[in-house]
Parts: sequence; structure tokens; C-alpha cells
Amino acid sequence: MNISEFLDYGFIQRALIAGSLISVLCAVLGVILVLRRLSMIGDGLSHVTFGGVALAMALNFYPLAVSLPIVVVSSFGILKMMEKARVFGDAAIAVVSSIGIAIGILLASIAGGFNVDLFSYLFGNILSISTLEVGAAVVISVTVLAAIYFFFDEIFSITFDEDFARASGIPVDRINAVLMVLTAVTVVLTMKVVGIMLTSALLVLPAVTAFQNARGFRNAIIMASIASLFSLLSGVCISFALNLPAGATIVMVNVFLFCGAFFFRHFFGSPATE
Repeated sequence: MNISEFLDYGFIQRALIAGSLISVLCAVLGVILVLRRLSMIGDGLSHVTFGGVALAMALNFYPLAVSLPIVVVSSFGILKMMEKARVFGDAAIAVVSSIGIAIGILLASIAGGFNVDLFSYLFGNILSISTLEVGAAVVISVTVLAAIYFFFDEIFSITFDEDFARASGIPVDRINAVLMVLTAVTVVLTMKVVGIMLTSALLVLPAVTAFQNARGFRNAIIMASIASLFSLLSGVCISFALNLPAGATIVMVNVFLFCGAFFFRHFFGSPATE
């Protein structure tokens, strides 16, 4: 099969369009989250997504429509626990994550156990993305990336020194709330690409790969986006050619890229950071 025949498949076209946008989105947000020591928020919110999907299936609703508001509210819950209840970020994420996974298991049990549809969300299947989901991915990805572009200076200040940003008059609380909403929306979108179980990998691995050799914040975002996009495209092609699970293949390509970036830095030296 040549490349033109491969791209003629509708499900491949949908997978590449939606997956490319979501992968870049995850890479950009991942750089910010890792630098702010919130790497596990993707994992925590993905567990909440599991609860949302289970609730949607119990009510016979569309999973994305039910999961999205629940995960957004949960992200605010994490933020408020960190700000008001003096709970550290990792502990707040663990609390919300535990609630999400517990509710999901209870609902799945009441509904008669784990069915095939719920498992498909746990492990993902990018090749099953529908036209409606491609449209949602395009609209949400463009909106989120535009928000990051317009608030880039404020996000940069808050990422490296929140106290200085607050003293400079930047609306830190408002920016933090926006970041939480963006992260929640991204996690919900990502569940169809690599699955709920592997969502945090798509947020964290491109970022830590970029940090091995990046020079500065903007350069790290660009390198993470390239690494994430490459892993997505090559992962889809490899999984289709070898009949492997797409989500796990994408994550493993990310792992190989991280190893390559690590050894490159080890043998050729660490660049100066800005």
C-alpha cells in the first residue's frame, strides 16, 4: 500500500487531523504544567473523565458532553483546594482523582460491569474518531491555542515566579483559572487519542523530551510540539502497518524520543538556558 492509498481512508484522515491538533495542544500545555510542578494533573483529571464517561453511559448520553463539564468543575476543585484549603498540588490532584475513579467504578458496577464501550475509552482508539469529534477537536484546539498565544506573557510570568507576577499586577488567579479550564478540556479531548489510562503521557513526555535540549521557554514549547506531532503521526502509521494499538504505539514513540533526547544531551552537552 502506498501513501496515497493509506491517506484515502476516511478514518485515517480523521485520526491524523484530530490527533495532530490535540498532540500540539498537549505539548504546549504540558510544558507549562511540568514547569509549574503540576505534571500529574493530567492523570488526576483523566480519572475524573473515567467517572464522567461511566455516568454518561449509565444515562445513555454522549460521553464527551457529560465528561467535559464534570472535568472542568473538578479542575476548579483542585485549584480551590490549593488556594483556599492549603492543600499541596499533588495532594489536591490525588483527592479529586480518587473521587473520580471511585464514582466511575461504582457507576460501572451498578450498570452491570465494564462493557466494551467503557474499555474503549480506557485505552483509546484514535482510528475510531468520528467527524463530530474532529469538529470538536478543531474548534477547541484553535480556541485553546489562541488563548495561550494572547496570554503568553502573563503565563510566562506566572510559570516562573507567581509572586512576582502578582506584584506586577497580573491577574494571577484569573490566569490560573483559565489554565485549569484549558487543561480540563485538553484531557477530555485526549481520551479518544490514547485513552484515559495514557492521557498524562501525552501531556508530560513531549515536555520532558524538549527540556533535555531546549534553550528557553518558547524554544521548549516549539520542540515539545514537534516531538508530540512526530510521535502522533509516526505512531498512527506504525500501528496501522503492524496492527498494534494506536494509543500505546504513540506513547512508546514518545518514550523513544525522550531516550534519544537524553542521550543527545548526555553525549553532546547541556545547552545554556535562558
